[in-house]
Amino acid sequence: MDLRFSAAEQAFRAEARTWLEANVPTESLGSGDTAEGFARHLVWEKKLFEAGWSVVAWPVKYGGRGASLIEWLIFEEEYYRAGAPSRVTQNGIFLLAPTLFECGTEAQKDSLLKKIASADTLWCQGWSEPNAGSDLAAGRSTARRVEGGWRLSGQKTWATRGAFCDAFFGLFRTDPDSQRHKGLTYFMAPLKGEGVTVRPVDRLDGDQGFAEIFLDDCFVPDDMVIGQVNQGWNVAMSTTSTERGLSLRSPGRFMATAGRLVALHRARLGSGDARTRDEIAQAWISAEAYRWHTYATAARMMKHEAMGAESSINKIFWSEMDLAMHETAINLLGSSAELYEGAPGAEDEGGWMKGFMFALAGPIYAGTNEIQRNIVAERVLGLPKG
Repeated sequence: MDLRFSAAEQAFRAEARTWLEANVPTESLGSGDTAEGFARHLVWEKKLFEAGWSVVAWPVKYGGRGASLIEWLIFEEEYYRAGAPSRVTQNGIFLLAPTLFECGTEAQKDSLLKKIASADTLWCQGWSEPNAGSDLAAGRSTARRVEGGWRLSGQKTWATRGAFCDAFFGLFRTDPDSQRHKGLTYFMAPLKGEGVTVRPVDRLDGDQGFAEIFLDDCFVPDDMVIGQVNQGWNVAMSTTSTERGLSLRSPGRFMATAGRLVALHRARLGSGDARTRDEIAQAWISAEAYRWHTYATAARMMKHEAMGAESSINKIFWSEMDLAMHETAINLLGSSAELYEGAPGAEDEGGWMKGFMFALAGPIYAGTNEIQRNIVAERVLGLPKG
């Protein structure tokens, strides 16, 4: 891999940096997991789209710039460097859209992708179910064939920002006699309408972005199926590979966190023992290592190579790196880390504690790291099942 950026890539970086520095909101938009904060974030999302920065690597006809994966990574670095708001459209842009590009029909792409990019249709995941957390194949929600489409029944939970979205995507069992990975179909479905109840889930930090979704004979037409009926597991693996691998957690996010950690230590010069200083150095090294590993992965994908089970290695690395960074920051802040958003004297408006609480979930969502280690052992290293 050539580690040098081309003149065109450098020009792309300069253009992105100039626009972001001129347009990133100077005041906090609040949490995107509250109704008020989510609404403010949507204004930003639409501004990104109108300026052509929402989905830079997508084809122009879907609202993108036709940029390369390398240029997308460059944009992500500049996005987080500028301190831009978190992307509340991430489930549609970074999870559903790549699945549609790989497995969807041309009609689905034409009708859905531009609305995803422009934040006109907002999507969440419908993966997890009660008693079937990380075991996606153990889901019990069903879909029954009827004239012109399907009737969906069951319950989905932990739908990120589901309380504010328009629709969701997930797996349903379409063959009642099947078990585990067989007989599943990948559906898209509305969150508003007959047969659908959305119930917000209170979080420890007070936000209500999570939701439970209850489906009682909800009708969806045939064109809301992605891929083949009863072959949904293969489609879902496309989505989870994206989630664990390249797009959901770009290196720019963690480089920015490492930079904030270094700045925090400098602001508290003299605080922290030798172990803390070593942890800060390791945070910087890990973020850089992840950056270059991801560039290498992008170069492979541009040659039409697939990540496959290797995406599980990525997921383990970035989730545990993120948690370690925030643990170091919390230890460095000491008792002041307990000051939350709005409290007098709260460091970074309580951002480190809020980030720490979110990072705790990293080894769980997108498939627990215990499961990911099993995948790496069996499918990457070729070890026998225990």
